[in-house]
Amino acid sequence: MKYTEVMIRYGELSTKGKNRKDFIGRLAGNVTKVLKDFPEVEIHPRHDRMHIVLNGASFDKIDKRLRKVFGIQTYSPAIKVPKTLTDIEETALALMQETFKTGMTFKVNTKRSDHHFEYDTNQLNSMVGDYLFDHMDGLKAEMKHPDIVLRIEVRQDAVYISSQLLHGIGGMPVGTAGKAMMMLSGGIDSPVASYLAMKRGVEIEMVHFFSPPYTTEKALAKAKELTGILANYCGKINFIAVPFAEIQETIKEKLPEGYLMTVQRRFMLQLADRIRAQRVGLAIFNGESVGQVASQTLQSMVAINDVTTTPVIRPVATMDKTEIIKLAEEIGTFDLSIQPFEDCCTIFAPPRPKTKPKLDKAREYEARLDVEGLIERAMTGIEITPIYPNEKFINDQAAADQELL
Repeated sequence: MKYTEVMIRYGELSTKGKNRKDFIGRLAGNVTKVLKDFPEVEIHPRHDRMHIVLNGASFDKIDKRLRKVFGIQTYSPAIKVPKTLTDIEETALALMQETFKTGMTFKVNTKRSDHHFEYDTNQLNSMVGDYLFDHMDGLKAEMKHPDIVLRIEVRQDAVYISSQLLHGIGGMPVGTAGKAMMMLSGGIDSPVASYLAMKRGVEIEMVHFFSPPYTTEKALAKAKELTGILANYCGKINFIAVPFAEIQETIKEKLPEGYLMTVQRRFMLQLADRIRAQRVGLAIFNGESVGQVASQTLQSMVAINDVTTTPVIRPVATMDKTEIIKLAEEIGTFDLSIQPFEDCCTIFAPPRPKTKPKLDKAREYEARLDVEGLIERAMTGIEITPIYPNEKFINDQAAADQELL
């Protein structure tokens, strides 16, 4: 069946009162981004729903994109027909014949915004239902819980007919809650935290620390590719690579082993905060889960968070590893996250880090270093890359490595 349109119904947007128009506009912008390689498609955001005119584009391909856009509650592929009973009946029959399987139940559900149309909703329900019974065998009507709901919408311009109600992932349109920096490692947790942040409408920019020559280009490529998977949910994410080797070398050389991780994390948070201020963000997100590793105990969080008054939000803080892995598998980041490319969090990890570091000690040790100089030099070396859905970097890097051999 060649669908002509897609009808998108909003989720939580219906509760947003005076801000509704802004939320719908942001959702329309996000849909436009994820459908940017379908130039023939037209997107019309309206107060009650969004209307996508396919103009020949494949619904199956559009469907794969829409199911990942936050802010969509449900959507239906539909066929636009002229406002005549014959067109309505024939299109309804074609849709039912494509969808119906033996034993299924159905009902016809008509809505009418054009109240001057010659038939009311009950008349259309009855006439279309009778037409289907006359032209198909084995049909059974069911009003309460049918397997198929044939939806007929009579609007001012035309009639729209659909037989599927597909569920989006809900949430809020990315960008409606403001912008924040996401501290992205190459592990399992931070991509999941990124997904959860975006689901609540946060526009994220990835801050990734890399330490050449201790970390490889493949580790950086892996973090970028994870960002490409997450970009499916918003259309584009800026990736900010921060050089961190000098800071790690200095800390390892001058500070006690037990506080290496704590002071290292303090520097990471200070850098993330500088970048946030520079790029006009409102908060910092990360993938910390309480008690999972030494740097994620409550005592460690106190000693690390001390360097900023900016909100630091941890979407997976109370989730256990099994829950995080399950969600990572669902959003498609797990297989890439477990690829064994070491990031800067693991290369200088001490064998016995403090699990209950003292705040005054962390401050004292950090004060021995040229904090401002180290941070300024790292800031001058940052590289910003816009990353789009499903961009590949690991294979490209492997090819580049092969050329060097």
